[in-house]
This record gives sequence, C-alpha cells and structure tokens, in this order.
Amino acid sequence: MRVGTRGSALALAQARTVARLLGSDVELVTVTTSGDRGSAAGRPVHDKERWVKELEVALLAGEIDLAIHSAKDVPSVLPEGLELVGAPARGNPFDALVGADALASLAGGARVGTASLRRAAQLLALREDLAVSALRGNVDTRLRRLAEGEADALVLAAAGLERLGRGEEIGCLLDELVPAPGQGTLVLEARAGDAAAADAVRAITDAATWDALLAERACVAALDASCNTPLGVHARICADGTIVMRTFAGLPDGSSWLRDETPPCATPEAAGALAAERLLAAGGAELLARAEAVAAP
Repeated sequence: MRVGTRGSALALAQARTVARLLGSDVELVTVTTSGDRGSAAGRPVHDKERWVKELEVALLAGEIDLAIHSAKDVPSVLPEGLELVGAPARGNPFDALVGADALASLAGGARVGTASLRRAAQLLALREDLAVSALRGNVDTRLRRLAEGEADALVLAAAGLERLGRGEEIGCLLDELVPAPGQGTLVLEARAGDAAAADAVRAITDAATWDALLAERACVAALDASCNTPLGVHARICADGTIVMRTFAGLPDGSSWLRDETPPCATPEAAGALAAERLLAAGGAELLARAEAVAAP
C-alpha cells in the first residue's frame, strides 16, 4: 500500500502514525505540494488546495494508493474520481496558547502571532486590545520566532504540537475558540471504487471521529464557505451518540461575529445542516460575504 504524504516534519510524524496503524506492508511516498514550496502565486495565502492538490494528482495518476491529509486542509469539494474513506481517532481538536498560561494573562497590546484568519477573528472578538499579526512558517520556525521576541505569544493547533513531541510548549488550551472544521483529524483519501484501499482504512477508522468530520464538512458545504472565511465548526459526539455543533463566523478584525451551539442531532448530515441553517438565519450569509470580501486578495 503506497501512502502519500507531504514532507514536512509534522506531516511525516502524522503519516508514520497512520502507517503503523495500517500495518507492516506500507510504503510512505513523499509528495511536495505547492504549499510546501511556498508557491502561492495566483492563489490566496489561505487557499487549502495548495496543501492537497499534488497528492490528489498522484492518487489519480495511480502513483499512490492513499493520501494522508490534515482534514482541516481538505476542501469541501473533492476532484472527480476521489473520495475520503476514513479517519483514525482524532487528536486534540483545540487551539493552544504558547507563551502565556491564559488569554486573560496577556497584557493589553500583547503581540499574538497566528497564520489563521479564524484564530485572529476569534482572538480579537474576545480581546480587541491584543495586537494580532500574521506569523507563518512551520511549527519549529514559529516557536523559534517566539523565542527571538517577534511575538509575545502564539496560537497553534494543540494536535500539531503534541504530534511533534512539543506538547510541553502549550501554556493552555483555548477551548473558547471554536476549532477549524476537521482540526486534529487525519483523513485518508483514495480513488473512488478502490475496495482494497477503502477496506484497509475502514479497519483503522474511529466511528466517532468519522461522524464528527462528516458533520463539520457538511456544515462547511452548506455554508459554501471558502478558505478566506474566518469560520470555526466543531462537532461533539455525546454519550448517547447524538451530535452537538459549535460554530463561529466573523470578520478578520473581530468587529462583527456570530457564535452558536446547536441542540443534539441524530446524524452527521442533520447536525451539519442544522448548524449552517442556524448561522444563516442569524445573518451569517451577509457576514460570511463581508468576511470573504475583506480577506480575499
């Protein structure tokens, strides 16, 4: 089984974890994406496709049998001939604050670095006195830039820090921020109709993780949200198997936003649809359009 992965330290760490779950007869194939090359020419810097396109091309060409993605990087519409086939148990879905032990402990005017419009919007919605700025690079690069004084704190995905063995850097989890759809989840993509690949992934798929991912992606699809939309969507699977959705949509500067939590729903599709319906009923369509206009290049 040839499994494609990006070549970053985090992507390889994640891929090795999945390879161990799949078994011994797995070959990891490193594929360089345009995102890895830093090539954003003609694309928004937040364009998800640049992190997955080359892996999908390799799948369609038969060069690999499966592709491993961070689920938050996968667009809601897949290329014809490809499908998502499963996901192992989700890692920590929340954002983490690095450099301080609580958001409230940051002084007014503190410089907080993040590469995410969603995180920036929510941080400023909570603390308009913070100086939130774009700080990009891989995890090690951002941590180094923090140590060198380019920022007073960072907000990063907790799952990424933990998978790289850098969990000790986490000052606190920011569960008041609604995560990105799919955050903390690794999802596997295959050619449609490839029974062998689908069966292999099905054996390692965690049912609760898969249901949560389907619900979150259903919400994004119903909202027709793009990579330029500061949108948070998080599905929680309750003890009785029902699904509760938390959502956030706002402007990048935090000046206007919506936040919601749904009542429990029985299926992922219903949960995602209800979450989107409630956001739209509260004025989400106009807000999302304004956010898109502000954030798009």
